[in-house]
Amino acid sequence: MYRADIFSRLRISLMHAYRSHSCAALTAANVGDTVRLSGWVHRVRDHGGVLFIDLRDTYGITQLICDPDSPVFAQVEKVRSEWCIRIDGTVKARDASLVNPKIPTGEIEVFVRDIEVLGAAAELPLMVFGDQEYPEETRLKYRYLDLRRDAMQQNMKLRSDVIASMRKRMWDKGFREFQTPIITASSPEGARDFLVPSRLHPGKFYALPQAPQQFKQLIMVSGYDKYFQIAPCFRDEDPRADRSPTDFYQLDLEMSFVEQQDVFDTIQPVITGIFEEFGGGKPVSQDWPLISYADSALWYGTDKPDLRNPIKMQVVSEHFAGSGFAIFAKLLEQEGTEIRAIPAPTGGSRKFCDRMNAFVQKEGLPGMGYIFWRDQGEGMEAAGPLAKNIGPERTEAIRQQLGLGVGDAAFFLGGKPAAFEAVAGRARTVIGEELGLTETDSFKFAWIVDFPMYEADEETGKVDFSHNPFSMPQGGLDALNGDPLKVLGYQYDLACNGYELISGAIRNHKLDVMIKAFELAGYDEAEVHKRFGGMVNAFQYGAPPHGGCAAGIDRIVMLLADEANIREVIMFPMNQRAEDLMMNAPSDPQNEQLRELRLRVLPPEA
Repeated sequence: MYRADIFSRLRISLMHAYRSHSCAALTAANVGDTVRLSGWVHRVRDHGGVLFIDLRDTYGITQLICDPDSPVFAQVEKVRSEWCIRIDGTVKARDASLVNPKIPTGEIEVFVRDIEVLGAAAELPLMVFGDQEYPEETRLKYRYLDLRRDAMQQNMKLRSDVIASMRKRMWDKGFREFQTPIITASSPEGARDFLVPSRLHPGKFYALPQAPQQFKQLIMVSGYDKYFQIAPCFRDEDPRADRSPTDFYQLDLEMSFVEQQDVFDTIQPVITGIFEEFGGGKPVSQDWPLISYADSALWYGTDKPDLRNPIKMQVVSEHFAGSGFAIFAKLLEQEGTEIRAIPAPTGGSRKFCDRMNAFVQKEGLPGMGYIFWRDQGEGMEAAGPLAKNIGPERTEAIRQQLGLGVGDAAFFLGGKPAAFEAVAGRARTVIGEELGLTETDSFKFAWIVDFPMYEADEETGKVDFSHNPFSMPQGGLDALNGDPLKVLGYQYDLACNGYELISGAIRNHKLDVMIKAFELAGYDEAEVHKRFGGMVNAFQYGAPPHGGCAAGIDRIVMLLADEANIREVIMFPMNQRAEDLMMNAPSDPQNEQLRELRLRVLPPEA
């Protein structure tokens, strides 16, 4: 016994300082071994003087056991949740009735013979063990504790694995990864810049890149043909559940000598492969339809449609023109107005119709007309206020156009589409979900194409870019000589399950077309040379046709992790007010910093 104890001590002394195994590595094959483990105390259970501790590291959990026979029992009694400890012990087989098949180490436990507290923990502001819900402010302030929870561990590992897979897939397609600058010049990308004051050039500012847009185009001009990057992007935006208010990462790529379809053919197998690899076995659609921006707005009320919902809205204006329903009839006498219908298969009850009408009113519209069809024994009857006002012939024509029958309903909104389109889209989503029409366990994609190049401000009428300003207009220079609001661009987005995952374009590589395109948006030639001098100069020296896209990594991982909030898949996110509660950012600058930068901070407006 004395010799065995000596050899045991010798083996321990030769071990690594902190562990011989991870907390997921021990199995029945290790029974009798002397081992060293390190990790966090996940939970402690006292069973009548016998202590059970679940020890956790990033790999898994091992159950420890300690009773009064252990030389360190008194020390083990003191440990609490989330203490970081190192233990030495002997692997024992669990009784057959106590085996836990849910974890790899479920057949064994480790009898503790020595312990070292590596880091004691104070009283916890949130528990790591269990599924308790905590306010987001608490979770973000103590993010390092929040990240210890199993769900967050899995999300962050998923994110890392997705990025690694993206990189491999891009390399396999012949792309090379290049890094572009983080400190650069301001560029119009559709959001506000984060400005960085220059110490060496007082009064001047750099900008954090909203995207590597200009640089990746210059890489094409430099002759590299296929570029990609896992790129950080910085935009001072209002937060949403699916958008970070400060920074995000994207799979950024660009290709030379390509047309729009070439970009689609390149990125589709990459995205498909990612969703098949990490989507938990959910079906991934192989058919990615091309839907024009105009059709998407009409059919789905959005440019990022969820095709798991089969409902397609339709224009039914002809059935209400000159009808007995005066509200719609008079609306249609005004230019630019129309009536749209949202079919609702199986939604044919007054209770459901009233509930959807109330939903639209909460969204800020006066209401939503409806018709539902029911069986009256001797035939089908159309019911609801609209049916009574427009009569059976018009009602039947609507039913046939929408392909509806007994037990179905249809909802109607009218006016200028811009005033109700978005609400109609949200109503379509709710209808599909409440009636069980929307698939829940699949990924469906669609390319949205033919975006308008320009849009006009509703109040001022000023024309500006509606999408990426560096896109090639369809029709080239000739298209820019007419009404700018009718110009379409070679711009495209990829929608998946109601989210925009990819945005891209075939780029405008012709200097004369670029100058004219910016002129229509209010930038004269001198301003274009001043703001985009690098690209303007480069385009004078043989710019190839090129195009590309960028895929939002945070949003992709959010879908794969089946999370509703993007902050669940970002390691250290800001809160909804763009604050880092853990690092106390943004913070007040020191006077010395301001003097060095020759800046003065004005007090906030009252």
